[in-house]
Amino acid sequence: MKKEKPKILILIGIILVVFSICTMQLNNSNFIRTSASAQNEKTIGWGIKRSDRHEQPDVGAENKRILEENGGICLGKNMEKNIYLTFDSGYEAGYTENILNTLKDNNVKATFFITSHYLNTAKNIVQKMINEGHIVGNHF
Repeated sequence: MKKEKPKILILIGIILVVFSICTMQLNNSNFIRTSASAQNEKTIGWGIKRSDRHEQPDVGAENKRILEENGGICLGKNMEKNIYLTFDSGYEAGYTENILNTLKDNNVKATFFITSHYLNTAKNIVQKMINEGHIVGNHF
Protein backbone atom coordinates (compact mmCIF):
# COMPACT_ATOMS: atom_id res chain seq x y z
CA MET A 1 0.00 0.00 0.00
CA LYS A 2 2.90 2.35 0.74
CA LYS A 3 4.25 1.87 -2.82
CA GLU A 4 0.84 2.76 -4.25
CA LYS A 5 0.72 6.17 -2.52
CA PRO A 6 3.69 7.71 -4.44
CA LYS A 7 2.27 6.41 -7.73
CA ILE A 8 -1.09 8.02 -7.00
CA LEU A 9 0.59 11.31 -6.06
CA ILE A 10 2.62 11.27 -9.29
CA LEU A 11 -0.51 10.51 -11.31
CA ILE A 12 -2.38 13.38 -9.64
CA GLY A 13 0.60 15.67 -10.35
CA ILE A 14 0.61 14.71 -14.03
CA ILE A 15 -3.14 15.29 -14.28
CA LEU A 16 -2.76 18.75 -12.72
CA VAL A 17 0.06 19.68 -15.13
CA VAL A 18 -1.97 18.53 -18.16
CA PHE A 19 -5.02 20.42 -16.90
CA SER A 20 -2.93 23.58 -16.39
CA ILE A 21 -1.51 23.35 -19.92
CA CYS A 22 -4.99 22.87 -21.40
CA THR A 23 -6.31 25.84 -19.43
CA MET A 24 -3.45 28.04 -20.68
CA GLN A 25 -4.13 26.94 -24.26
CA LEU A 26 -7.83 27.84 -23.92
CA ASN A 27 -6.93 31.26 -22.54
CA ASN A 28 -4.48 31.85 -25.39
CA SER A 29 -7.15 31.03 -27.98
CA ASN A 30 -8.96 34.26 -27.00
CA PHE A 31 -6.18 36.38 -28.46
CA ILE A 32 -6.88 38.48 -31.51
CA ARG A 33 -3.80 38.83 -33.63
CA THR A 34 -3.33 42.45 -34.54
CA SER A 35 -0.23 41.78 -36.64
CA ALA A 36 2.03 38.95 -37.73
CA SER A 37 4.41 39.71 -34.88
CA ALA A 38 3.90 37.69 -31.70
CA GLN A 39 5.07 40.76 -29.75
CA ASN A 40 1.93 42.64 -30.81
CA GLU A 41 -0.57 40.01 -29.67
CA LYS A 42 -3.06 41.31 -27.17
CA THR A 43 -6.51 40.61 -25.91
CA ILE A 44 -9.11 43.09 -27.05
CA GLY A 45 -12.02 43.54 -24.70
CA TRP A 46 -15.39 44.58 -26.03
CA GLY A 47 -18.10 46.39 -24.21
CA ILE A 48 -19.78 49.74 -23.84
CA LYS A 49 -20.01 52.32 -21.11
CA ARG A 50 -23.63 53.45 -20.87
CA SER A 51 -24.58 57.05 -20.29
CA ASP A 52 -27.26 58.23 -17.87
CA ARG A 53 -28.04 61.29 -20.02
CA HIS A 54 -29.54 59.51 -23.07
CA GLU A 55 -26.29 59.86 -25.00
CA GLN A 56 -24.56 57.27 -27.13
CA PRO A 57 -22.55 54.76 -25.13
CA ASP A 58 -18.77 54.99 -25.12
CA VAL A 59 -17.04 52.04 -26.82
CA GLY A 60 -13.56 53.21 -25.84
CA ALA A 61 -10.86 54.86 -27.92
CA GLU A 62 -9.08 51.62 -28.92
CA ASN A 63 -12.25 49.86 -30.03
CA LYS A 64 -13.36 52.96 -31.94
CA ARG A 65 -10.00 53.09 -33.73
CA ILE A 66 -10.21 49.40 -34.69
CA LEU A 67 -13.78 49.81 -35.95
CA GLU A 68 -12.83 52.83 -38.07
CA GLU A 69 -9.74 51.09 -39.52
CA ASN A 70 -11.81 48.08 -40.55
CA GLY A 71 -15.01 49.76 -41.70
CA GLY A 72 -16.87 48.35 -38.70
CA ILE A 73 -20.23 49.59 -37.52
CA CYS A 74 -21.03 49.94 -33.86
CA LEU A 75 -23.08 53.07 -33.28
CA GLY A 76 -25.25 55.17 -35.53
CA LYS A 77 -24.83 58.90 -35.99
CA ASN A 78 -25.92 60.59 -32.79
CA MET A 79 -27.58 63.58 -34.51
CA GLU A 80 -29.85 61.48 -36.76
CA LYS A 81 -33.12 59.97 -35.64
CA ASN A 82 -32.98 56.37 -36.88
CA ILE A 83 -34.36 53.07 -35.73
CA TYR A 84 -32.11 50.07 -36.25
CA LEU A 85 -33.75 46.67 -36.53
CA THR A 86 -31.56 43.84 -35.29
CA PHE A 87 -32.32 40.16 -34.97
CA ASP A 88 -30.39 37.48 -33.09
CA SER A 89 -30.49 34.33 -35.20
CA GLY A 90 -28.93 31.39 -33.42
CA TYR A 91 -31.23 28.56 -34.44
CA GLU A 92 -33.83 28.63 -37.17
CA ALA A 93 -37.30 28.19 -35.69
CA GLY A 94 -39.17 28.88 -38.93
CA TYR A 95 -39.71 32.63 -38.49
CA THR A 96 -36.83 34.14 -40.44
CA GLU A 97 -38.30 33.62 -43.92
CA ASN A 98 -41.45 35.48 -42.84
CA ILE A 99 -39.37 38.27 -41.31
CA LEU A 100 -37.31 38.57 -44.51
CA ASN A 101 -40.46 38.64 -46.64
CA THR A 102 -42.02 41.36 -44.46
CA LEU A 103 -38.83 43.43 -44.58
CA LYS A 104 -38.67 43.08 -48.37
CA ASP A 105 -42.35 43.97 -48.81
CA ASN A 106 -41.75 47.18 -46.84
CA ASN A 107 -38.32 47.99 -48.32
CA VAL A 108 -36.68 47.83 -44.88
CA LYS A 109 -33.14 46.67 -44.15
CA ALA A 110 -32.05 45.06 -40.89
CA THR A 111 -29.04 43.49 -39.25
CA PHE A 112 -29.06 39.79 -38.44
CA PHE A 113 -26.57 38.57 -35.86
CA ILE A 114 -25.98 34.90 -36.56
CA THR A 115 -24.09 32.10 -34.86
CA SER A 116 -21.82 29.66 -36.66
CA HIS A 117 -24.46 26.97 -36.05
CA TYR A 118 -27.02 29.09 -37.88
CA LEU A 119 -24.65 29.67 -40.79
CA ASN A 120 -23.98 25.94 -41.07
CA THR A 121 -27.64 24.89 -40.87
CA ALA A 122 -29.44 27.74 -42.67
CA LYS A 123 -27.03 28.77 -45.42
CA ASN A 124 -29.82 29.49 -47.90
CA ILE A 125 -31.51 31.90 -45.48
CA VAL A 126 -28.21 33.65 -44.73
CA GLN A 127 -27.59 34.00 -48.46
CA LYS A 128 -31.06 35.50 -48.83
CA MET A 129 -30.22 38.03 -46.10
CA ILE A 130 -27.11 39.05 -48.01
CA ASN A 131 -28.81 39.11 -51.41
CA GLU A 132 -31.58 41.37 -50.09
CA GLY A 133 -29.08 43.90 -48.70
CA HIS A 134 -29.24 43.16 -45.00
CA ILE A 135 -26.19 43.28 -42.76
CA VAL A 136 -25.10 39.91 -41.38
CA GLY A 137 -23.05 40.13 -38.19
CA ASN A 138 -21.25 37.63 -36.02
CA HIS A 139 -23.07 36.70 -32.81
CA PHE A 140 -20.56 35.32 -30.30
